[in-house]
Amino acid sequence: MKRWQKVVLFGLGLMALATSLQFAREAWKQRPVWAELQVSEPLQKPAQFVFGAYALHWSGQTFELVASANPDKSLWSTTGGFLAAGIGAADVEEHRGAFFVDEQRKLLCTQQRLERIEVNADKVALRGHLSCGYGRSVGYALIFQADETRGVRFALALDDPELNRLYLSWSRDEDEHFFGFGEQFSRFDLAGERLPILVMEQGIGRGLQPITLGADISARAGGKWWSSYAPVPFYLTSKLRSFFSDSSAYQVVDMRDSQRIQLEVHDGSLLGHIYQGDSPASLIEAHTSVVGRMPPLPAWTQQGAIVGLQGGTAKVKEALAQLDAGQVPLAGVWLQDWVGQRTTSFGKQLWWNWTLDTAHYPDWKAFNQQLVERNIRTLAYVNPFLVDVSRKAGASRNLYQEALSKGYLVVDRHQQPLDLLNTSFSAGLVDITHPPARAWLKQVLKDEMLAAGFSGWMADFSEALPFDSQLANGEPAALAHNRFPEQWAALNREVIDEVGGQGELFFFTRAGFSRSPGLTTSMWLGDQLVSWDAQDGLHSALLGLLSGGLSGFSLNHSDIGGYTTIANPLKNYFRSEELLLRWMEFSAFTSLYRSHEGNRPDDNQQVYSSVAATRHFARFARIFAALAPYRAELMAEASQHGLPLVRPLWMHYPQDLANIRELPRSFLLGEQVLVAPVLEPGITRLDVQLPTGRWTHLWSGKVYDMGQGGSVSVNAPLGEPAVFYQADSLVGGQLREVIKDFAE
Repeated sequence: MKRWQKVVLFGLGLMALATSLQFAREAWKQRPVWAELQVSEPLQKPAQFVFGAYALHWSGQTFELVASANPDKSLWSTTGGFLAAGIGAADVEEHRGAFFVDEQRKLLCTQQRLERIEVNADKVALRGHLSCGYGRSVGYALIFQADETRGVRFALALDDPELNRLYLSWSRDEDEHFFGFGEQFSRFDLAGERLPILVMEQGIGRGLQPITLGADISARAGGKWWSSYAPVPFYLTSKLRSFFSDSSAYQVVDMRDSQRIQLEVHDGSLLGHIYQGDSPASLIEAHTSVVGRMPPLPAWTQQGAIVGLQGGTAKVKEALAQLDAGQVPLAGVWLQDWVGQRTTSFGKQLWWNWTLDTAHYPDWKAFNQQLVERNIRTLAYVNPFLVDVSRKAGASRNLYQEALSKGYLVVDRHQQPLDLLNTSFSAGLVDITHPPARAWLKQVLKDEMLAAGFSGWMADFSEALPFDSQLANGEPAALAHNRFPEQWAALNREVIDEVGGQGELFFFTRAGFSRSPGLTTSMWLGDQLVSWDAQDGLHSALLGLLSGGLSGFSLNHSDIGGYTTIANPLKNYFRSEELLLRWMEFSAFTSLYRSHEGNRPDDNQQVYSSVAATRHFARFARIFAALAPYRAELMAEASQHGLPLVRPLWMHYPQDLANIRELPRSFLLGEQVLVAPVLEPGITRLDVQLPTGRWTHLWSGKVYDMGQGGSVSVNAPLGEPAVFYQADSLVGGQLREVIKDFAE
C-alpha cells in the first residue's frame, strides 16, 4: 500500500473513532423519558370501560385495550406510567437535503397522576396531571374513540401550550417483531431500534464503507441506516398489533427496551389510530382507509420497459436504434434532460427550469410524434426547485425570475428567498403552500410539459424544506417539513385531474409521508448506490419495497441498476454489467420496469452498452409485459384495499416464523409468485425459503411440495433468477409459455 493511502486510512480511522464517540454521546442524550404513575384513590380498583365495540381494562395500575369481539387479544396496553411531557429545543440543520437534529431537553414532567376516567357511548377519556417539579404541573387528556371498522382513534393534549414535547409509552412483547415505518432500506424488523421519523435525503452509502465516511467528510452526505425519503410513523407487528401516529412533527419511535415502546413527539398534541385486524392484510387495509390508496397505473406503463435516456435527440435516437435491434418492448422513453443538461461536481445534472430545451432536443415535435406512432410514450422530469437560467443560452422563460418577482419562493426568517445548495449549485424552492404560487406552478407544468406531449414524469425532491423556513400560509416549517412531499404530490395529482388525465397520465415521487398513498400515482425508491448491499444497493431496494408496501405505498419501484455513481480515491462505485443484469431481473417483478443511466452515465454499464445487456433487458421486459394482466388484478386490489404488489412472505404466512428475518432475501408478487433475486456478485445457485404449499420452479418446472414450508436449493444463473409460482396458478402457467418462446 502506498504511503498516501496509509495516511488516508489512518485519517479515516480517526474519523471513525470520533464518530463512535459522537454516537455514544447522542445515545445518552436520546435516552427514553419514562413516567412514574400515581393513581387517585377512587381509581385504585380494577374496572372495565366499554365504548362502542371496544373495552379498556383497568387493573388499578395498567391499561389494556381490546376489541369486545376478541377480548383475548391486546391491541394496546401500558405497564405503568404512560405519559411524560416537557419543553425541548431542537437545533435542526439542513445540508443538501440531509438534516441533523440536536435536541436539548429544557424541562421534563415525568410524575404522572391519573385522576379521572370518563366514559360515554363511544369514548373513554383519561385525565390527570403531570408534575414538572418546582411546583409546576400540567393537565393532560388522552381520549379513545371507537372506530367500528378500523379500530380506535385517539387524541392526546396538554393544557399548557408552552410544553412542546410528548413522550407516550406502551407495552410490547419481548419476542414481538415490528414492520413498516414507511420506506426503511437497511432493516425490515425494527425491534430493538431507535427510529427517527424525518423526511430527508437517504444519503450516499448509509453505513457502507468507505463510501459513507468519504461522503460525510466531503459533504456530510453519507446518511444513516434510518435515513429515508419516505418514513411513516406507522407499524404493524408479528402479534398483529398496529399503531399510527397522525402527526407531521419530528418524532422518534424507540423500541430499544424489550418491554416498552416510547413515541417522542416534538409537539404538544397528538392524534392517531390503533388499528384492529386479524391479519397483516386487514391491518394494511385499515391503515390505507385512513391515509388513502393509490389508483391503478395507466395500462400503457405495463406493456414493456420505460427506458431512461438523455443526451439530446441524436444520442437518444442512437440508443433507441440499439434497443430496437435487440427487440426490446418499449412502453416509454424517459427523457429527464428535456430541460437541458449541465455538468456539476456530482455528474450529469439538469437545468431546473421547466421548459423544453429546443437546442438540446431539436425537431422535438416530429421526434415525439414518431414515438407516439409506435405506441411509445415520452416522460419528463420536474421538481419544486427553480434555478436562475440567465446564463443559459436559448431559455424561452426564466421561471426562477418569474417566481422571484411574484414572491412565490420560500423565504428565510429575514424574508429573503432561500438559496438552497444542491450539489455545486443553488436553487430557490417554490412555496407550494401559497395558493397563487401553487396555481402558477401547475400552469407552468401544463403549458410547458404537458403541452410538449409528455404522458408521465418524475416528480422529484420535496424532502429538503429547512426548519427555519417561513411559509406563506403561516404554518411552522417544523410541522410542515414532513408534509411538504404530500403537498408536492397533491400538486402533481391536481395537474392530472384538472386536464382530465386520469388513467392516461401518471407521475412518480421519491419523497413521501403518511398520506402520500392517497395523493401520488406511483413511488420510486430514490437514489440507490450502484452496488449490491443492504445499506444502499440492490438489497436495500428490496427492503424499501417491502417496508414501504406494508405502509401503504402499494405501487413502488427502483431505478434499474441503481443511480449514484461515485469516483472515489479508495474505491470507485461504478455500475457493473452483472449488477445491471441482476437488477433487471429483480425489477421485472415490480410495478414498473424503468431504467436510469445514473448521475455519471459514461462510467456505468447501460442497457444498450452491449448486445448481451440489451438481450437481457429485452428478455425481462417481455416477462414484465407478460405479467401485465396479473398486475392489473393486483392494482385493482391495491386501489380498493391498499395491499401492495410487492409483499414480504410474512404478509401471507404470518405464522411461519422462518419468514420473519431481519433482512429478507425474497418477496411475493401478489400471492401467487415468489421471487428470490440474486443479491451478490458471482452467485449462480440459491437456497430459497418456500412457505407452506406446492410451488413450481419457473425455469425447470419442478414442483416442490413444502408441507409446512422449508428451504430448497436451485440454480440461478444469469437470466434465471429463483422464481416460483403456486402450482395451480394461472399466471404461473402463462409465464411458462413466455419462457418457452425464449428457448425457441
